[in-house]
Amino acid sequence: MLPGISGEEFIRKVRENSNLPVIAVSAKVDQASKLDLLTHGADDYITKPFDLNELIARVDIQLRHANNESTKQDNILRYGTIVMDMDTREVSVSGKMVHLTTHEFSILVLMINHPSKVFSRSNLYESVWQEPYLENDKTVNMHISNLRSKLNKYGDNYIRTIWGIGFKLEGDSSSESL
Repeated sequence: MLPGISGEEFIRKVRENSNLPVIAVSAKVDQASKLDLLTHGADDYITKPFDLNELIARVDIQLRHANNESTKQDNILRYGTIVMDMDTREVSVSGKMVHLTTHEFSILVLMINHPSKVFSRSNLYESVWQEPYLENDKTVNMHISNLRSKLNKYGDNYIRTIWGIGFKLEGDSSSESL
């Protein structure tokens, strides 16, 4: 009963751009109307007339759920087809699980958190191992090589060598969200 647009259409438009909680407030009390709005994306439904304290409680519940979900999403790193769960330390590429060592995981987190930065071997070593880098140490090269092999098995070549400098991420980061 909105002017010029139905509740279902309004919810559909909201859902195209947002996951914000939606509470439908309506004079329609029939079960079919309630189910229709809920199946079109409403998170809750309350009928008029309503108690203001009940509405406030329902808003609080929806905000609590939204905050829990956004906190959960903050622990997920994405870069192209790479998805890293920071809580479980699980990594997938194109939906396939990839098992990384602790150092490989840390290198990838560092690179995804700074996708346009070129990392020297000493940058990577000192950031990940928390020790001073020794000039001819091949540890970083070995870990980058292993990491590349594991990522390339299911996806694109994500790690590019910048000759004489170090390494950087490459590929499609369009789904990146931190």
